[in-house]
Amino acid sequence: MKKIVVLDDYEEAYRRLADWSAIERDAHVEYYSERMEGPDLLKAIKDANALVLMRDRTPLKADLIAQLPYLEYVVFTGTRNLALDVEALKQRQIPVSFTEWGPSKDSTSELSWAMLMALYKRVIEQNAVMMLGAWRNDRSLLPMLKGQTLGLIGLGEIGSRMARYAQAFGMRVLCWSPNMTAERAQAAGASAVSLDQLMSESDIISLHIVAGPTTKGIVSKEKIALMKPGALLINTSRSVLVDTDALVNALRDEKIAGAALDVFDIEPLPIDHPLRDCPNTLLIPHLGFVAEDVFKTFSQGVVECLNAWLHGQSIVRPLP
Repeated sequence: MKKIVVLDDYEEAYRRLADWSAIERDAHVEYYSERMEGPDLLKAIKDANALVLMRDRTPLKADLIAQLPYLEYVVFTGTRNLALDVEALKQRQIPVSFTEWGPSKDSTSELSWAMLMALYKRVIEQNAVMMLGAWRNDRSLLPMLKGQTLGLIGLGEIGSRMARYAQAFGMRVLCWSPNMTAERAQAAGASAVSLDQLMSESDIISLHIVAGPTTKGIVSKEKIALMKPGALLINTSRSVLVDTDALVNALRDEKIAGAALDVFDIEPLPIDHPLRDCPNTLLIPHLGFVAEDVFKTFSQGVVECLNAWLHGQSIVRPLP
């Protein structure tokens, strides 16, 4: 009987949102809801014939793949996994499948705007004042979004949604990406500018760009230094886009007004990470894509892939 190991089911959503009965009848399935690494991870997957990965929560690199002699098949959720060594799997002739996205662009856009609003309008801070038994504090005179400038690093599906939200609030929208054109920006109701201009003129900066060789560390120490003292940084994209140490220093020294983050260099975020002690910082545990409708698509897609593989059918949605 084949062994299937399902990793990183933090939300315990797979079996709740899809019918695994046929798979559990034809294979031995183990589900893990806690993040594992090192010896614990290897122990859990060393004799697996198939692995199910939730996005890129657990990296699957060549050194780990080499220690999995029985591995025959890998399925990951979503359409992109930057933590998967595809070449190492190809060398072993191990096929890889992926699932459809589901409405994760909508989910991430909604959370991004909610984080922006909560931080800018000081919602968390004012709630804390109330919970402590007070009524108001010296920061209860709230700023308004109307007339402010939103800088979007990336103007894809999520960035374009953010631009529309900003326009509804009467904001000016600037944008930048490596291949941005004035025409693309104008179609989304934004103005294409240089990255330096975006960093220096924006009241709120939000990242919505794919992480890659040309964008890693794009929000560097030097770029953060260009931000206004009252500016906010929002990141629901990838942590590698931002120099975390530089961001921590800017927050601690009050060089910028705050940050709202949904992605981190290490996840889950260590309890002693300096971001946890930074002033005016809103931290969310990587929930941009974590929504019922998205996970239903993920779960049903995984079941479809595994059923086909178990019964010797053509691989569903094979990774090229």
